[in-house]
Amino acid sequence: MQKIVRVIVICFVCISFQQATAQTKSTVEKDTLSFPYHPEANAEEELDQLIHEAAKESKHIIIQAGGNWCIWCLRFNDYIHKTADINYYLQNNYLYYHLNYSKENKNENVFNKYVPDSLKLSYPFFIVLDSEGKVLKIQESGALEDGKSYNKDKVMEFFRTWAKK
Repeated sequence: MQKIVRVIVICFVCISFQQATAQTKSTVEKDTLSFPYHPEANAEEELDQLIHEAAKESKHIIIQAGGNWCIWCLRFNDYIHKTADINYYLQNNYLYYHLNYSKENKNENVFNKYVPDSLKLSYPFFIVLDSEGKVLKIQESGALEDGKSYNKDKVMEFFRTWAKK
């Protein structure tokens, strides 16, 4: 019986250590990434301005929904900016916006306007708008992931599919 208790205790300690290590790695990684979401922003107003700008520039808009609390949101932002050809493509074909969802600001009006079922989605997710503000596509990021990063071909395919032609 003592052997069983020892094994259980050892397992518990190992699992706790692994969880603590994973949390520390995630925190360290998070500290190296930029925080593109702004809870203080007036998202409704900023998106209205962006739609007006998109009409002038004849571009579509990608809204990346998430928050600075979300490691996958930060990873995607980092990925698209550090992958030169993706960054170049986005700059030339889209206007990009980070829509904050956090305890400080849930932006409920914006989410209800563009994605009424947003609570069923994982973060980050993307909303593609045309230059008039009409929703063209809602895409979860899971389909674009590859390990702890993203698959370049899948990301580029997503962006190319919804760019204004």
